[in-house]
Amino acid sequence: MAVIYYDPVFLEHDTGRGHPERPERLVAILDALGIDRADALPEATDGPHRFVAPTAATLDDVARLHPPRYVEVLRDAAARGGGWLDPDTAVSPRSVDAALLAAGAAVAAASAIVPDEDARRRAFALVRPPGHHARPAHGMGFCLLNNVAIAAASLLERHGLDRVAVVDFDVHHGNGTQEAFYDDPRVFYASLHRWPFYPGTGGADETGEGEGLGTTLNLPLHEGAAGGPFRAAVDRIVDALDRWRPQAVLISAGFDAHRADPIGGLAVEAEDYGHVTRRLVQLAETHAGGRIVSILEGGYDLDALGESVLAHLEALDGDGSAGGA
Repeated sequence: MAVIYYDPVFLEHDTGRGHPERPERLVAILDALGIDRADALPEATDGPHRFVAPTAATLDDVARLHPPRYVEVLRDAAARGGGWLDPDTAVSPRSVDAALLAAGAAVAAASAIVPDEDARRRAFALVRPPGHHARPAHGMGFCLLNNVAIAAASLLERHGLDRVAVVDFDVHHGNGTQEAFYDDPRVFYASLHRWPFYPGTGGADETGEGEGLGTTLNLPLHEGAAGGPFRAAVDRIVDALDRWRPQAVLISAGFDAHRADPIGGLAVEAEDYGHVTRRLVQLAETHAGGRIVSILEGGYDLDALGESVLAHLEALDGDGSAGGA
């Protein structure tokens, strides 16, 4: 069973009226999971999933990706009552607290799967703000801190792993994650995403550089692509990672490729997310002792988001065998 890392503080990251990355996203997911008190402590919830309250990422954890001065910029903005890093990316008085907890959830989820006795543990970080667009010294695309990249760096530096896979199926390319590890042979970053599209990176010719050449794989999808191309892209990613043999699999789990999403422009269904998750679980079982962590990124139609995450978690809890659609 996947452990879910969640804290009500994530609801206090205020992006303003009409912004697609809003607290209701997490409420919709919890509703889909049968949790009727999004503001309750995780330990107070009942149901089939075990919720764990994360602790904030340490500055050492964050500094593996983001320079301390950038964190101070975020803190200063929050202390002034908030502001905008760019036209899409808001900072409110509680945003830094939420961002540090989101990064802490990703680190804790990744750390929990490392010990041998917990090698089959799986985890889902139900967090906001999302992270995969955040560059080392620049937040963008709704993202303040790069949660998945901070978690990957923690696995490398704190836990001594040397082959960590990051699979990103958000409809937008994770430019910040790619940048963080573009020349690092220890991280294989694989992304499927709409192309051309925001943020303008993620071409098929972007494959890494220096010692990291060959450990970046971008699989662009055309506007309107549905479940068939989406699943085929994940099959190509799994084939590449089968050869690379990761010791842990991290997922940047964005659900904005769903056909109902107001931003994405693809036509994926909830059952497609279940299918690709089973493929990634199978990959983790084959090469990584079952070590797999999923970290929430995008997804902006509330009903579609709840349905898709439910399918994702059901697959994450399975054995990776074929089943369902």
